[in-house]
Amino acid sequence: MDLRTLAWFREVADGATVTETARRAHLTQPALSRALARLEQEAGAALFQRVGKTLRPTPAGRLLRAHVAEALERYAQGLRAVAELTDPARGTVPLTFLHTLGTWLVPPLLSRFRAGFPDIAFELTQHGEAGLAEELLAGTADLAVTSDDPGHPHLRWQRLLTEPLLLAVPPGHRLAGRARVRLAELAEETFILLRPGFALRATTERLCRQAGFTPRAGFEGEEVETLRGLVAAGLGVSVLPLPGGEAATPHLRLTDVTATRDIGLMWLAERTLPPASAQFREHVLNAVRDGLEVPWQRAKPQG
Repeated sequence: MDLRTLAWFREVADGATVTETARRAHLTQPALSRALARLEQEAGAALFQRVGKTLRPTPAGRLLRAHVAEALERYAQGLRAVAELTDPARGTVPLTFLHTLGTWLVPPLLSRFRAGFPDIAFELTQHGEAGLAEELLAGTADLAVTSDDPGHPHLRWQRLLTEPLLLAVPPGHRLAGRARVRLAELAEETFILLRPGFALRATTERLCRQAGFTPRAGFEGEEVETLRGLVAAGLGVSVLPLPGGEAATPHLRLTDVTATRDIGLMWLAERTLPPASAQFREHVLNAVRDGLEVPWQRAKPQG
């Protein structure tokens, strides 16, 4: 079975119609249907069932789809590795990063790198911490810019920066006019938190324990900017990094706890990176060592 048929199979299994897939592949619909039928014959099981006017994968089709996707991804990685071996100044860097770092850290790193390597492209994805590790372990990303070290035995993490965390409060809050506050003063407040499993959630809970209380969660989200919006709406307070732009809420410094999080670069410990990704890793490490400008060096807490 050739790779093109496997790619067509994955596309249809992911929800595309046979007509759409055939048009993109410059095939007739009957030709594509025959190719999928040959794949079913080779697999020895029905891979699709008709639901109305569309095809849906059977349990066997869903199982095969997972393996086909992995095979196609490994093949694409192989082609990329060969291309980069023959021309290290070209290639693609699959980079994944924490949502909040896309507003201030990742863009200047990419811009400076592309100035020296204009023919190297990037594949960018954003996740929470767990998704970043999964991308590296699955081989769909070479590098991840994330927060605290996950401590995974197969991942190497190197600290880049230590980012301050601030207390965000609603504009009309009793503490809104202050620049500094003790976290212990917020023991009776409702907190807006990330869902369990996010590093910032664990950091907030640890800081609150150090201040002598357990935070009462009013709302939980999956993105820092969502939390910031909920705080601005008056639904609670939250421990957050400095906003990337103009903030709609006061952000106060915490004086009774060391409120920071580490920002680091992460990759598979036992894998030799392709040349383009290895060059970008060195660029990131050098940029930080050379004194990359960061928002908290030029911004003041609002209050």
